[in-house]
Amino acid sequence: MTDRDARLVAAVRAGDLREVHALLGAGSNPNAVDEDGLPVLCAAAAAGEEEIVEALLRAGADPGAVDADGEPVLCTAVAAFAYRTVTALVWAGADPDQVLPDGTTPLLRAVEGGSSATVDALLWSEYLRAPELRLTQPVRERLLAAARHWYGTGAEAELRRRTGATGPARTVTVEEEWCEVEQVELGGLTVRAGHGAVLTTLESTFGVLAPPAELVARAVRHSDPAHVDWATARSLLRNSLGEEARDTVTALRHHPSPRHRRFATDWLGHRPLFADADAYAHDEEDRDLLAASAETETDAVVLAEVLWALTEHTQEHPRLEAIGLRYADHPDRRVRRRVPDCLWWSGRPLTAEAARALRTLAHDADDEVRLEAALTLLGDEREDRDGPRAVLRDLARDPHSPARGGAAEFLAESDDGTADATEVLLALLDTDDRILRLIGAYGLARRDHPYTPEAYARVEELGPIYRPDHRANAFEDWRRRNEPPPHGGNG
Repeated sequence: MTDRDARLVAAVRAGDLREVHALLGAGSNPNAVDEDGLPVLCAAAAAGEEEIVEALLRAGADPGAVDADGEPVLCTAVAAFAYRTVTALVWAGADPDQVLPDGTTPLLRAVEGGSSATVDALLWSEYLRAPELRLTQPVRERLLAAARHWYGTGAEAELRRRTGATGPARTVTVEEEWCEVEQVELGGLTVRAGHGAVLTTLESTFGVLAPPAELVARAVRHSDPAHVDWATARSLLRNSLGEEARDTVTALRHHPSPRHRRFATDWLGHRPLFADADAYAHDEEDRDLLAASAETETDAVVLAEVLWALTEHTQEHPRLEAIGLRYADHPDRRVRRRVPDCLWWSGRPLTAEAARALRTLAHDADDEVRLEAALTLLGDEREDRDGPRAVLRDLARDPHSPARGGAAEFLAESDDGTADATEVLLALLDTDDRILRLIGAYGLARRDHPYTPEAYARVEELGPIYRPDHRANAFEDWRRRNEPPPHGGNG
């Protein structure tokens, strides 16, 4: 191993991305191996160093590299659910359909592993033929059978069957590409419980569509719309299945289970975000359905979702303000948090009744209710802004408020030039949160405060400022406005 290779190995082991970039830029071999013959690409993938993997691949590392056990690096990434690394490897030429010594493929392992994002990364790439074209019928059937088996059995039960383990499973919820999914560890094996989403994706890809009722069942198996099974079923029902899907979903508004009613509401709320207004004929009808639900729904979680869905449509429902006023004093804070958006609609001023309700909500016991009410009042030019601005300042200075970050962001962006606002922004620089410090520095830069350079230096004490970021770029704008040009502006 050359000295240069040794330095690259050390940088990869240390997770030092900057040094890896420098060494690769100076001509280091991206296919360097360590003293045991392990390629640095495999070491980076095993350590979860996604950016280093990408840097090595851009420099020409072999995407088909194998580890000491002969396992392709792609399988290492699949086993770790590192879907971004999987994407990079496939783009670089790694084969998701390679038949391995045990008869599996990276794609089959991903299906069994239950990570929907990892399966997606192996199914589609600009460098691959479409999966419905490249995968033979027997391969498709095997993938579908694996997904159905894991989904039907359940992740924990299947792990027990495979490992014989009798102790408790370790289950945690993890984020995966804007969704959530349980990660289950038992008997030395780890999977993710997203097999419902995996099955839905494979069926859609291979043209074997499940009935809408079955997709609903996969969704409401979970209580949270953020779960990947729920989100994937909702997406397919929204995009692919037409009138039958709509009829099935909207009928759920009268279901005795709140979870089913919530799914219907969630679908109706997301529909206008993706529907072509000219092609979708039910926009007004959907708003009427939501308004009717708002007047009858008794479950607070579902009701809050109904109010959100009503405000997601491109046109205001005629009863929207009345519905908001009806729930302005609802005992559940989750419902009250949705009320401000019901009381004001872009293009029209607040009514006197709505303004009174918002002023009351701006003094609510719940921080997030106060934040939403204050922001809504600030959006109406006719309203006195001193009260809502004071609400934002109080929330932004409270270290225990869950609304602190949102309030600070809006305060930084606002035209609040009071001394109190400046004091709040300066105080953010003393927090241990890098983003809050950046928000404080940004707010000072927008106000042309002389402490701005020191403020950005305080941010970097907690880590680098990533660009592009409008909050980071504001420092350069401050400099152009406040520092003399070099050479007196004479070039």
